[in-house]
Amino acid sequence: MITDANDFFVKGCGRCARFDTPDCAAMIWAEGLAQLRAICLDAGLSEVVKWGHPCYMHAGRNIALIGAFRGDFRFTLMNAGLLKDPERVLEKNGPNTATASVIYLRSLADVTRLRPVIAAYISELKSYAEAGVKPPKVTREYEMPEELIAALDDDPELSEAFHALTPGRQKSYVINLNSAKQSATRINRIAKFRDKILEGKGALER
Repeated sequence: MITDANDFFVKGCGRCARFDTPDCAAMIWAEGLAQLRAICLDAGLSEVVKWGHPCYMHAGRNIALIGAFRGDFRFTLMNAGLLKDPERVLEKNGPNTATASVIYLRSLADVTRLRPVIAAYISELKSYAEAGVKPPKVTREYEMPEELIAALDDDPELSEAFHALTPGRQKSYVINLNSAKQSATRINRIAKFRDKILEGKGALER
């Protein structure tokens, strides 16, 4: 992955084989991405690289992240739970995301149209960063699939290991299993997950 933010805008993030080719998503959306970068720098944010993407900071806190994908490019606002979002432009990153934090863009015109809104949201987040204000924690209850409950009841070693996991790791398994439509699929996944659970890992960890 890249370590220099400039590389993102001329080559991409370095996370796939399309890096530094005309087919890279960062190249496809180059003009719009450049405008998002300009908005952040004009707002006085400092530019660093995190997770292979340009990240913009203020007062020691992450404010925004720029990303490019095949079908769109995105401006993700950190600590978005603090934002009032009067324009209703923020969307969730996925069905399991608790807070709407992403502005999805599909053209340079989108950036031009939303520039005042983006600048206002950045300004709002900067003020919270300076004041040390943090968003309230969002807690969500996830329903344990019956197959997992049964597996834990039948396997004391697995049960002990699962309940020793951090809440986030437990949730990763519940989300993964609940995404399967058929019971047989959930049962097969639990069998495959057993060793990872015993190792204290989450569903997405290697």
